[in-house]
Amino acid sequence: MVRALNLLLTGCLLQGALCRKFEVFMPETIKVLSGSCVTIPCSFDIKDEYDKNLDHTCKAIWNKNKEIIFDSSTPQQGTIKGNLTGSLLNKDCSTTLNNMRPNYNGNYWFRLECNNGLKMTFPNKPLKIHVTADPPTLALTPSTLKGKEGTSVNLTCSAPAPCLSHPPALAWTPSLGHSQETLQQNEDKTKIITSVLTFTASHLHHGKEISCTAAYNKQDGSTGKSVSSSVTADISFAPKILPSSDCAKSTGQINCSCESMGNPSPKLRWYLDGLPVNTSDKFTISINLVNGTALVRSIIIVNKPQKKDLSNLVCHSTNSLGSASQKFSVHSAEHHEVLPWAVAGVSLTGNVFCIIYMMLLCKARKNVKPNEEDRTYMSLDRRDMSPEYDVIGQTPR
Repeated sequence: MVRALNLLLTGCLLQGALCRKFEVFMPETIKVLSGSCVTIPCSFDIKDEYDKNLDHTCKAIWNKNKEIIFDSSTPQQGTIKGNLTGSLLNKDCSTTLNNMRPNYNGNYWFRLECNNGLKMTFPNKPLKIHVTADPPTLALTPSTLKGKEGTSVNLTCSAPAPCLSHPPALAWTPSLGHSQETLQQNEDKTKIITSVLTFTASHLHHGKEISCTAAYNKQDGSTGKSVSSSVTADISFAPKILPSSDCAKSTGQINCSCESMGNPSPKLRWYLDGLPVNTSDKFTISINLVNGTALVRSIIIVNKPQKKDLSNLVCHSTNSLGSASQKFSVHSAEHHEVLPWAVAGVSLTGNVFCIIYMMLLCKARKNVKPNEEDRTYMSLDRRDMSPEYDVIGQTPR
C-alpha cells in the first residue's frame, strides 16, 4: 500500500515537471517618465514539446492594441525604438523601449515568433505601461527617524529606476554623513536605486528635516522633474543649559533666566544654598516650554533681594538621560547701586584735597622773602622727613 502511494506521488510530480505551459513572467505595471526609456524585465516558459523549436531564428515582438510596436529583428524601425536586452534562448525576453511618450500608455502583450512551428502570443497577462510627466515617488525608511545622541543612525532612500541607462541621481539635504548607493531588484525584477545615509546622531539634528531628492534626466539630455521625500529627526539627548542663561538686576528685584534643551523635555528646578526654591512672597518662578522645540525656559524673580550675595543660586535641569546645572553668581541690586557712588565720592574727596593743598603751597611761596625761601622749603620738607634727620643730606642725630 505504501509503495503504491509513493509511486502515485512520484508520477504526479513528474507530470507537473513535464507538463509545462506557455507563460510569461513580468510586472503588472510600470511607471515611466515621459522622454525616458523603460526596461521591461521579462521571462517566459513554453510547452516541453516546443523546446527544440527555440533557436536563433526566434524574435521578440511587443503588441499594443493588436498593433506591433516593437520587433527585435528590426529594433530601430518600429513605432517604438529599442533593443532586446535578454536572450530568447535562455527564455529571457527583457526589452528596453526608448523615448516613451504619453500616447504610449496602454497594455503590452509579448509574442514569440520563430521560423518554425513556435509562434505564440502569451495569453496569461499583459504589461500596463503608464507614461507620466511626474517622476515616480520615493520610499524613505524609516518613516519616523529616532535615535539617541552619540549612536549611529541609518536612513534609506529608494527610487525606481525604470530606465537603467539613465538612473535617477539621489542627494541628501543636509549632508550629514556618509551615503552609499546600490542598484537593487524588486520581487517583480524591476530595478531601484537605493541610497543609505549613515551619521552619528547629535542634539543639533533634533527637530531638523532630512530630505532625499531624486533627479531624473531624459534621454535627450534635458533635466526632468525632481521628487523629494523628507523625515523629521527625533533625537533623544541629556539636558544642556544654554549660554543665553543669565541674570538682570534692577531696583528692588533680580531676574534670572535659565534656558535648557533636552529630549525628553527636561524639568528645571532652582536651588539656593543647596535647598530647593519654591514660589513665595520673595521668589516668583515661571516655566515655559517652547512649542516645537526641546527648549525649556524658567525665570526666577527675587522680589526683595537681600544685601548679601546670592552666589549660591543654581539652576538644575534633568531628564531620563542625565542632568546639567549652572551656578549664577549674582549680587543684590542695593549692593551694586551703592558701590559705584561710594567710589565716586572717595575720588571726588581726594581731588578736592589736592586742589586745596596746591593753593596753600602757592600762597606760602608768595608770602616769604627771597632770603627766607630756602628755609621755607626746608621747613616744608622736614615735615616729610623721618624724625631721625634734621636737614636733607645730614647724618642722623
